[in-house]
Amino acid sequence: MGRLFGFLSILIVVAIGLYIYSKQAQSVSAPAGANNPKATINITGVRSDLMNIATAERGYFASEGKYASLDELISSKSITVARQRPPYTYDIQTTSTGFRVVATRSGDDASGTPAQLSVDENMEFQTSE
Repeated sequence: MGRLFGFLSILIVVAIGLYIYSKQAQSVSAPAGANNPKATINITGVRSDLMNIATAERGYFASEGKYASLDELISSKSITVARQRPPYTYDIQTTSTGFRVVATRSGDDASGTPAQLSVDENMEFQTSE
């Protein structure tokens, strides 16, 4: 009888843990615009583009010793990313010590997507509404 009670206790604890885990996973994995599949796909593409541009910027810095503008990265064939992914356009803000790749949404968008996404030289993403 004691073993049965112990086994049932373990099953209850595991079930509660799985329930809590699934609720947290749902809240963490839901990106902006999660109710709109097209917006979700678009944001994923923009984040991928930003990461590719930032990686190219780091590579350019390693080879040239300075950060480059978006036009310089494109003309040097360091990246093959377009300048925009509608409704977002890309820009690079550089300083002597770092860079920030910014995607800015143009126009009003009711899909819940952020107005601006960016990634810096530490490969950290930021969003602003």
